[in-house]
Amino acid sequence: MQGNVGDEIIVEGKTLGDPRRTGEVLEVRNTGGVRHYRVRWDDGTDCVFYPSSDTQFVHPGVHKSHR
Repeated sequence: MQGNVGDEIIVEGKTLGDPRRTGEVLEVRNTGGVRHYRVRWDDGTDCVFYPSSDTQFVHPGVHKSHR
């Protein structure tokens, strides 16, 4: 799944006990055929993020499953 501006982004912790990280996609970038995102995380920091297999995008108005 690919994200769009306004989507929530969720990244699961890499190891047991690592917290889940959530944020909002602010911008979608495409450089050399590689899609990446400018994200504002819930802690207030911004960064350019290259998603991996543990990344989920939740589109506005779509119900998230409970884990």
